[in-house]
Amino acid sequence: MSAYEWIEKSLGTIHRANWYRSVQTITGRSGAVVEIERRSLLNFASNDYLGLAGDDRLIQAAIAATKKYGTGASGSRLLSGHREIHRELEKAIAAFKQTEEAVVFSSGYLANLGAIAALVGSRDLIFSDQYNHSSLKNGAKLSGANIIDFAHCSLEDLRNKLDQYRSQHRRCLIITDSVFSMDGDLCQLPELIDLADKFECMLLVDEAHATGVLGATGAGCVEHFGCTGKSIIQVGTLSKALGSLGGYIAGSGKLIDFLRNRAPTWIYTTALSPADTAAAYAAINIVKTEPERRRKLWENIKILKKGLANLNILPTESPIICLELDQAKAALEMGKKLKEKGIFAPAIRPPTVPTSRLRFSVMATHTSAQIEKLVEVMGKIM
Repeated sequence: MSAYEWIEKSLGTIHRANWYRSVQTITGRSGAVVEIERRSLLNFASNDYLGLAGDDRLIQAAIAATKKYGTGASGSRLLSGHREIHRELEKAIAAFKQTEEAVVFSSGYLANLGAIAALVGSRDLIFSDQYNHSSLKNGAKLSGANIIDFAHCSLEDLRNKLDQYRSQHRRCLIITDSVFSMDGDLCQLPELIDLADKFECMLLVDEAHATGVLGATGAGCVEHFGCTGKSIIQVGTLSKALGSLGGYIAGSGKLIDFLRNRAPTWIYTTALSPADTAAAYAAINIVKTEPERRRKLWENIKILKKGLANLNILPTESPIICLELDQAKAALEMGKKLKEKGIFAPAIRPPTVPTSRLRFSVMATHTSAQIEKLVEVMGKIM
């Protein structure tokens, strides 16, 4: 018996459950149309909501930073990795989010892991929405704190559990996505802030899919709900609407100062590359000066939601629109049919989500004709 024999058996189980995953290679730039297997497909699978990942201004900013600083930061920020451009990006994020300070991580996943592990420990308590992203859930586990899940977006369930357990622990942290990445719905942020205040809890909100998309200036759900300036730990990514790579945490000056000294995924990780840093900085400036991109995105969302209104679409308030299906096999088959018709949209299956679905993500760079094509094809397939 080999010590590794179990791997083959486990893979067999994954295949039988229709949970097996493999990559699909995109040739060339990301955009509303992509090349896969020498075919042009309409791209409804991307988190590049504003269409900035292929924008020439981001590309030129990345090239200029690479020429000036090189391809890599070569070390952690506290050793040899810090560059002036990192600080410029952090100041831009803090101004964008209207917080005292911000700190940049090498990915959004690392930002969540590092923040949660630094803020709470074995004597503390975490309340986590059951549909939270993997990075939030694994950050909670890494912290060693006691973890209690509450029913998805259920304020009543959270309130009852706070009543029952909060007093038994030293510190308490409530963690939630602001836009849930596999459903497209929003957390009830104002009410969460009220509960956090009442029970003396910290509140961490992951703005990954809201940054650049929601709010009057695109600053996210915090701005969308009129909660700017509240005591919230705001986490986000630079890799979705901002078209680059990396993550950030924005909040009070004391919070950010503490995380620079205690967040392990910032202290012990090589700093974000100069190219990614410069691209993200350019993207924030575009988001602030070109609100028409965001307006076009929301026009496209409205068109697609109206076109798919007769299908089993999950409630959504974001560019993420999901068609719920009974079985993983059905989701795979429908994704295959869409691809045959020239549309790229992924099947999302357990254990990533509780129920199988097709996930459509809308971009500002989609044309009305491209959205209408998706609606037409979905009508024929269904």
